[in-house]
This record gives sequence, C-alpha cells and structure tokens, in this order.
Amino acid sequence: MKPEIRKIVTFEEETLIEGFKATETPWRLYAVAAVVRNPWAGRYVEDLKPEIQAYGPILGTMLTERILAMAGGGDAVEAYGKAAVVGLDGEIEHASGLIHTLRFGNHYREAVGAKSYLSFTNTRGGANAPISVPLMDKNDAGRRSHYLTIQFAIPDAPRADEIVVVLGGASGGRPHHRIGDRYQDLKDLGHDLDNPAAVK
Repeated sequence: MKPEIRKIVTFEEETLIEGFKATETPWRLYAVAAVVRNPWAGRYVEDLKPEIQAYGPILGTMLTERILAMAGGGDAVEAYGKAAVVGLDGEIEHASGLIHTLRFGNHYREAVGAKSYLSFTNTRGGANAPISVPLMDKNDAGRRSHYLTIQFAIPDAPRADEIVVVLGGASGGRPHHRIGDRYQDLKDLGHDLDNPAAVK
C-alpha cells in the first residue's frame, strides 16, 4: 500500500532586509509539500491505522530528504514544523492521521537532531487554501525568536479527494529578535522555571 502522490511542491524564501534593516546573514524559510490522494475521502472509515502506518514512513522519508536538500543538511535547520490540509471530501482527522504519527515525524526529527516536538497545523480547505506551517526551535520550545510561520498556497490543491502534507524549516530565528524568551517572563512572574505552574 503506497500513497498516490500527484505532485511535489516546494517553497523557499530568503530575506535580506527585515524591518528596514539588513540581516547579518540571509534568513531562509523553506517547505516541501506532497499532494496525496486521500484514501478515506467521501466516506467514514473507522480504522485509519493501515493507511497511516503504510503512508507515514514513505512520506516522512521522502519529504525529509527533500527539505534537507533545500536546507543544506540537518545542521542547517534551526526551526522546524509540519502541516496538513485535507480537501473538502475529507475529515480533519484524515489530515491529522498522516502527520500525527511517529512513523512520519520522526524521520525529520531524527535527521535534524531535534529535541522539541514538531509544531503543527491540520486544517481543511479547497484548492489554493492557505497553508500555514508553524515553526519552533528544534531544541528549545521556549526560544521565541524561532516562533515562525511559513505561509503559501498551491493553486490546484488540495482537490476534494486530496491531502497536502508539508514539512517546513528555517535557517534561524527572526533576524532582529528583541522580545525576549518565555523564560524571562516566567522569572519576572516568579515562576519556577522547572515547573512553570509553580509560583514562588
């Protein structure tokens, strides 16, 4: 059982001036998307597991290889994320199913040596629907400079019976980051950094 992939779409952005000020080095955002036929479209299926287990490793391996080629290797990826958009004849559960499995995400996580979880979106829409890929630092979920979002669209996808599956990445955080990290907020609020719920 293999996913039926209609097309692969890549997105890349390189910023040289941000906020009227030149960046020290070019700031790169990149994404790769697979447009896949939805095996569950147009009907209710109780057990999604067979397709999830079959599709996850194939999509995870292929998209990881492609995004690493765009980035220049796993070490070049500082922020990462994933997304899926299901067409109108599918459920949000279908989009979730293909990206919320370790058989998919672990390929990317291991390739970039990440410790934090892969941030995500799973949405539904028609062709040219907005695709938003949220990113975070691959090793530090509290590093706000790397809270980023890649935005793009594919004019002819997803069709009603398709799912767009996406990996995204960035070469670094926002070039002129100056809002601090969540750890300083926790400290200022008197929280224990090891237990954010605790108040001193």
